[in-house]
Amino acid sequence: MSAPTKTLSSGASAAGGISFFERYLTVWVLLCIVAGIVLGQALPSLTHAVSSMEIAQVNLPVGVLIWVMIIPMLLKIDFGALGQVKAHARGIGVTLFINWAIKPFSMALLGWIFVRHVFAPYLPTEQLDSYIAGLILLAAAPCTAMVFVWSQLCKGDPYFTLSQVALNDAIMVVAFAPIVALLLGLSSIVVPWDTLLISVGLYIIVPVIVSQLIRKALLAKGEEHFKAVVSKLGPYSISALLLTLVLLFAFQGEAIIKQPVVIALLAVPILIQVVLNSGLAYWLNRKLGVQHCVAGPSALIGASNFFELAVATAISLFGLQSGAALATVVGVLIEVPVMLAVVAVVNRSQGWYENGASKVRT
Repeated sequence: MSAPTKTLSSGASAAGGISFFERYLTVWVLLCIVAGIVLGQALPSLTHAVSSMEIAQVNLPVGVLIWVMIIPMLLKIDFGALGQVKAHARGIGVTLFINWAIKPFSMALLGWIFVRHVFAPYLPTEQLDSYIAGLILLAAAPCTAMVFVWSQLCKGDPYFTLSQVALNDAIMVVAFAPIVALLLGLSSIVVPWDTLLISVGLYIIVPVIVSQLIRKALLAKGEEHFKAVVSKLGPYSISALLLTLVLLFAFQGEAIIKQPVVIALLAVPILIQVVLNSGLAYWLNRKLGVQHCVAGPSALIGASNFFELAVATAISLFGLQSGAALATVVGVLIEVPVMLAVVAVVNRSQGWYENGASKVRT
């Protein structure tokens, strides 16, 4: 084992085990959802003030919280060991296949089935096309930031996760607009490039730079000091995740109360899509003999969405009060609870997964 890999393993071990926060994470999530909705209704002026702190649809307080979430995880990454990602080519291939060849098109199909047909009698007729458009926008861009959290919770390989997210971001720059244009049947799509670029900078470039500077400073004081600090940062990451959830539900609490039926119906195709894509990615990785520490984040990246970009694009194309904007907001609301469920399945099925994957490798 190389020296960089030892450093990573030691850091992970120091922070290993299930913390108090992680053990009862489902309870905390439910409490935060309720707290967020109550906060949004009890203090609307405060909620509005916090939600308005944004640049190009990217909320700055949420951005800071995401830094607190992912920087402790990025601290464990030694970029000198990124060369080992070449060994995960099959996992990367599976994720790319799901993200770009399956996910947007399956969502278009699910939107057509549920919004246009199954749920059509219960939804505003004039908004049906707009709802489908919002669902497509939500599925056309893979998540950039939160997947670092999901990967950590399922003990995913951080090198794979970072490389996969960076690759998806690069593809998104050239593929997002054409895919959305194709599925929406529009001649041109106005991509909010400021949102895309700011999000990539805010959630990838800046945290990576900051984490590596901190890592260097900590290691200068010795390996033991580094491991001790990293082990203490786990609760801060989970706390930031929960506070982010409170803010997101506070921002959208009014929509939940005013249109609960519409939100519940729009959540159905999103939930099916998450199950479909995460399950397919997980199964394909198992069939290819990919290690579980790669298959977990592969499945999670394959299922999650870049909702900041989706919301911004929906607003720019269809307007703030459109069905498309509301559909993307539903993605925001269910992202964390649903992805936590996927994490739980990945963790609990590790024995089954490794039994099948090991047969392929041998």
